Amino acid sequence: METDALKLSLEDVLADFWHARRNNDLGRLALLSYCDMRRWARIAHREGLAQRSRDLVLSCPHASREGFLTEVDALIAEAERALKSLSRQHDA
Repeated sequence: METDALKLSLEDVLADFWHARRNNDLGRLALLSYCDMRRWARIAHREGLAQRSRDLVLSCPHASREGFLTEVDALIAEAERALKSLSRQHDA
């Protein structure tokens, strides 16, 4: 997949994450993590991100709701870094 398509796809996934995070929709966050983010990361050859998104869901149960959300925030931050990296590649 080319850089532009990867970038647009990741922007879509992140938009869904941000919406679910604002609404504290734990089920949607888990689904986005395991399905959408993991699929994007595999296509983009970002194995660390794919593993983190898988582990977020499969390492259940989480100690607390706040712990789960902290891990979601870390996953979102990693995805945002990947987006910045793609943007730099596109601009170069």
